[in-house]
Amino acid sequence: MPNFSSWILLALATTVHPLTANPTVLVTLSSVGDRVRSQNPDLAAARLKIEEATGRMSQSGRLANPEFETNLDHNPQAREARFSIGVSQRFPITDRLRLEKDVSQTELKSAQAEFREVERQLVGRAREIVVTVLATYQRKELLREQSRITQEFSDSLSAAAKKGEGSALDAGQAKLEAASLAMEIRQLDAGVISPVGELKTLLGILPAESLSVTGTLPEPTLPTRAVDPTSRPAFQMATLDSTAAEQGVALELAKRYDDVEGGFFTGVERTEDVPVGFQNEAIVGLRLKIALPFWNKNEGAIHEAQAKHLRKQLEVAALSRSIHLAANTAHSEMQEWAAMIREITDTLLPLAAEQAQLAEDAYREAQGQIQFVLRAREKRLQLAAARLDALRSFHLARVRYLTALGTP
Repeated sequence: MPNFSSWILLALATTVHPLTANPTVLVTLSSVGDRVRSQNPDLAAARLKIEEATGRMSQSGRLANPEFETNLDHNPQAREARFSIGVSQRFPITDRLRLEKDVSQTELKSAQAEFREVERQLVGRAREIVVTVLATYQRKELLREQSRITQEFSDSLSAAAKKGEGSALDAGQAKLEAASLAMEIRQLDAGVISPVGELKTLLGILPAESLSVTGTLPEPTLPTRAVDPTSRPAFQMATLDSTAAEQGVALELAKRYDDVEGGFFTGVERTEDVPVGFQNEAIVGLRLKIALPFWNKNEGAIHEAQAKHLRKQLEVAALSRSIHLAANTAHSEMQEWAAMIREITDTLLPLAAEQAQLAEDAYREAQGQIQFVLRAREKRLQLAAARLDALRSFHLARVRYLTALGTP
């Protein structure tokens, strides 16, 4: 029979298991960026590019390894022999090694900027999905509220029809309207599955985990219109690539002259001097090799490097214009959507609510038709949905604006 401790352990296991078996990840519009930065698997892979560039920088700018030489000559007929050993080293006569180091350091900074650019794109996409999901959830709440009101109206009409004080046809029409709203809610539930699945991938969520997007879309506030391309990681990367290309031109110019090889050798030689006999002699010497730049002056590589540098400069200028255009376009969009939201909120929605109330009062006093009531409510719902669509579009434009500027 289990003892008391066993019962406690069993109770704890049954209590903790539901929490650990299927944990839920909670994200909001403000926190989704941090989750992407810490858990996205593509970012983890992109981060390794920095390690690759670090390795290349560590390897660059180094002298070639010295070479050990040995030589043995033997004449079996005269019993003469010669043996020597030596060490040689290649040295650049230009500043090629320093230039290689400079290029690799610039490429490392470019790899770091490239990582931040990938991070920016993933965070921007995740924020866009969160905005879409939150807008869908708020649209569902709007439909639920409208469905509840329509259902209550339908129930009151049905009760009045049973008492002979109303039309059963009107009650059926209101009931059909409530059912249509319920169907729209189900369509929204189906439509949100795909973006939530993409968001799970971006957030690096495990198969056993579930995702809950919480919060609401805040009211529109326009950010300061200050476009600075230098804060965008893509612009930083393009600028660094241009710098590396410029350094590459200097490097290729330095490669016009091959390395000089210098060496030291020593040895012994046994020779026969008639009539004296065999003699042993020591040998010490220096060796120097210089390549003559007759056939290869690295012209092709120099031309390629110059063309690459020019291309990178043009890419920087083009990207700067693209950033300004994207940011200004997104900011103009935000202004238009914000103005539309204010108009719907301050003018159209109060007018639609008033008309819906008047239509309902007129119907209850037998001075109007049910179609007028339903049409007024439908118009009010359309305006509320239009305001929500405008709010979603505003926040999507805001995400594009901040993403274009490289804002975290």
